[in-house]
Amino acid sequence: MSPPKRRKPQSYSGLEDLGRVRLSKHFFMRDFLYSEISNFFGIANIPDDPSLAIATGQKLCQELLDPLVETFGPIAVRSAYRSPTLNHFGATEAKPQRCARNEANYAGHIWDKRDGQGRMGACASVVVPWFADQYDQGRDWRDLAYWVHDHLPYHEMYFFPKLAAFNLSWREEPARTVSSYVVPRGKLVHAGHPPPEDHAERMARYADFPPFRGITYPGHA
Repeated sequence: MSPPKRRKPQSYSGLEDLGRVRLSKHFFMRDFLYSEISNFFGIANIPDDPSLAIATGQKLCQELLDPLVETFGPIAVRSAYRSPTLNHFGATEAKPQRCARNEANYAGHIWDKRDGQGRMGACASVVVPWFADQYDQGRDWRDLAYWVHDHLPYHEMYFFPKLAAFNLSWREEPARTVSSYVVPRGKLVHAGHPPPEDHAERMARYADFPPFRGITYPGHA
């Protein structure tokens, strides 16, 4: 039996209840609602469709973020859910950083809107401190990118220069693409194509990583 559809919180206590929803072993909905743009400009960051936001958030956390925590220890969430209103403001008004337009962020940072093909998805920008310390000493961001590619059912990754932070997305019908603003910039892995390095070369990059520790949830294959 499907759980009852949640309505957008209309009160502080309703928002507290939404924040208490547990998405996975390590994460609650509240972990993904903070936004610097929301905080600074006073624009509420509340899902219009909490039920869809929760469903996609559960997939993101259970299939991607929890295995990161289990393997590497705590991770930092830098940016995650954005309401359509907040994302539109970020795309049109906030400077110098700009969000992608709403349509491009459906099933991405906007968890509670399906994309143009009807697929659900969710994105979070995260930092893995265990790896960030090594990146600060000159380690190649591709070492982590290839580890994720070889171990997790991600849709998209996009790496950034500061802290080796990266957008990590889950989506139905994943494209499995990897891009970066860090040298070498551009697209490392294209949808439907193998990575430029074979499996043995990729494994050599992360041979010193901790052993992979995933989590199996009821109903997962």
